[in-house]
Amino acid sequence: MITRKERFAVLWNRTIDECVTIGVNSIFIVAIVSAFIGAVTCVQIAYNLTNPLIPKSTIGYMVREMTILELAPTITSIVLAGKVGSSIAGGLGTMRITEQVSALEVMGINSASYLVLPRILAAILMFPLLVILAMALSIVGGYLAGSLTGSISAQDYIEGIRSDFIPYNIVFALIKSVVFAFLVSAISAFKGYFTEGGALEVGNASTTAVNNSIIAILVADFLLAAILL
Repeated sequence: MITRKERFAVLWNRTIDECVTIGVNSIFIVAIVSAFIGAVTCVQIAYNLTNPLIPKSTIGYMVREMTILELAPTITSIVLAGKVGSSIAGGLGTMRITEQVSALEVMGINSASYLVLPRILAAILMFPLLVILAMALSIVGGYLAGSLTGSISAQDYIEGIRSDFIPYNIVFALIKSVVFAFLVSAISAFKGYFTEGGALEVGNASTTAVNNSIIAILVADFLLAAILL
């Protein structure tokens, strides 16, 4: 993939195209999932936090910590594994069985560099941006849910999300998102690129890519938490 790369201009244009496919086209689903996860998290924490000795601002604090450390990077990456991973595997698998990959190689183009590398670079660029969006919308979703249901006042919620903030948590979440991006894109590209057979095998490759990506995300999530925290 990297031994005989395409010209920079070609690689740049291909990467930008894949950024649109992977990132921009995934904004809607990421926004919906993250906003409602934040809302549900806030409501459920408020439901269980009945001890009058614990201040209400703790709800905002817990929503922030759960969102930044776990929910935003991990859940967003799992959702993208289903959307982006299946798309990458299906697209490359279709190109393989219709001999488009062979046609590129006949023309002297390094098919791995032309098809796979831009997808991996685009995923590494776009996943952290989508995770940042998910963090913000999840916290906003918790704010709206808490205010509208009366579970917590806006002032208490804002006080909670401001208290005892550790900037390293943001760095940790972004490191996780980069690792997850590489795992999802690389696993999916591998499964699609080496597909053999027909349309049924392309479907199986997409399914296997999503399953393996999710398992890899969960394993990497544990390892990164054990090493970096």
